[in-house]
Amino acid sequence: MDSSFSSSLAATNATTTNTTSSPPTSSTFSPPSSLLIIGSGVFGLGTAWALSRRPAFSNCSITVVDRSDPNTNVFPASDAASVDTSRIVRADYADPAYAALGAEAQVLWRQQTSPTDLGACGRYHESGLLLVADGVPPPPNTPPRPAIIDKTKLTGMDYARYSWANVLQLAAQNPALAGQVRETPDVAAIRAEARTGGGSSGAWGYINDGSGWADAGASMAWLYQQVKQTGRVTFVAGTVTSLEHKGSAVTGAKLSDGRVLSADLVMLAAGAWTASLLDISGQAVATGQVLGYLDITEAEQAQLSNMPTILNLSSGLFIIPPRNRVLKIARHAYGYLNPTVPQTEPLPQSPSAAATFKCDSQQSVSLPLTSASDPTLSIPAEGAEDLRAALREMVPLPALWDRPFTKTRLCWYSDTPTGDFVVDYHPQWQNLFVAFGDSGHAFKFMPVIGDKTADCIMKSCPPEFKGKWHWKPANSSTVVTEDGTRGGKPGLILAEALAQR
Repeated sequence: MDSSFSSSLAATNATTTNTTSSPPTSSTFSPPSSLLIIGSGVFGLGTAWALSRRPAFSNCSITVVDRSDPNTNVFPASDAASVDTSRIVRADYADPAYAALGAEAQVLWRQQTSPTDLGACGRYHESGLLLVADGVPPPPNTPPRPAIIDKTKLTGMDYARYSWANVLQLAAQNPALAGQVRETPDVAAIRAEARTGGGSSGAWGYINDGSGWADAGASMAWLYQQVKQTGRVTFVAGTVTSLEHKGSAVTGAKLSDGRVLSADLVMLAAGAWTASLLDISGQAVATGQVLGYLDITEAEQAQLSNMPTILNLSSGLFIIPPRNRVLKIARHAYGYLNPTVPQTEPLPQSPSAAATFKCDSQQSVSLPLTSASDPTLSIPAEGAEDLRAALREMVPLPALWDRPFTKTRLCWYSDTPTGDFVVDYHPQWQNLFVAFGDSGHAFKFMPVIGDKTADCIMKSCPPEFKGKWHWKPANSSTVVTEDGTRGGKPGLILAEALAQR
């Protein structure tokens, strides 16, 4: 094992808790007197929670603004990507830095002693993850251990093999995980570990009994309560329509009702809605992902009660174990684009580009379309049929295969080319910090991502993410995530897909 790979995982040996002390910072960092966070998803709430408990920010007023219904005062909004019945929680990553971060987060997900612990009250379930891929299986017992991964050229099989190597290393360092990771070298082994009585998927993979899933909606409600209980954070319900600036410095945000919220430092953490406020061409793009939900009987739930989450990295299709007689099927794919002309002009990528950008302000960007704005919205037939394919392959219950979905949903990612997050100060605009690019996998890091983002705000980016999380020079305005985990077809347009019924 090379030293860089080993060192990136070493931190997972010790029990990890959220810190309340400030890390070493750059000598150029000075805490602001006021901070405005736009967005109350995983990045927004997590960062507010972390900074509210750091001594360096004890004299800083912190405000979070989001599209919450002012009558309910619940954050985040109901159509946010981080709100759902379930999300996979795993350390199963091809990149050792994310594998280590996932393991760090799982220490906190597993805490269930008290009702106030994150993982308690049904918020976290460790049912295992069966990670598989299509293609030619690798030779037995030869997991690759690369020092450097080119994430733009991975296949699903590549990702599965690298992930296998990483979790084996994690298990070797943690006796509690020993024996939880087992190879499934062929279809028969995959079928046995699926524990559904006949369901299968992929040609090769492995089972990690140390992975699981979380009730995303309940977990975000828990995080919101943690932030409120600090007494340090002011919440504002409102839709941000534009970023305010004076010269090259961002000074705040304007709301749809005309209010202006000002701050010394503005953090933009609006997820898939980011492009409505800031030109992020070449950095990230909003993509819609299909989810389907089936009501099942008590007998059907009993038959599926021992199954792990099954994720095929080649197709992107996955099924999460049922709970309360609801089965969720989803696709982690290239997703649908929804070209939309923003209602107000986004902030250009640089102050000097403002004049040119205004001339092109009618250009469209992909923005979310959700049932909150269109109650009649359903998923395209192409996506629904793919979910049906997952049911037929993974679940050996013919009665479910054509059962109507109880509910469908488009979940909107903020996708980056490599699947890395963008957590950095904007290179051109002063006093603007950005945290977006979840790429469909940020939620599992919820217990720790706020502290990592807070480190970046204090100009002390975790060494393993330097370069990965920085704002990058854009070689193209077209963003397609090629990290070895996506199914479906790239470049699908939502309106066109919806019309093909």
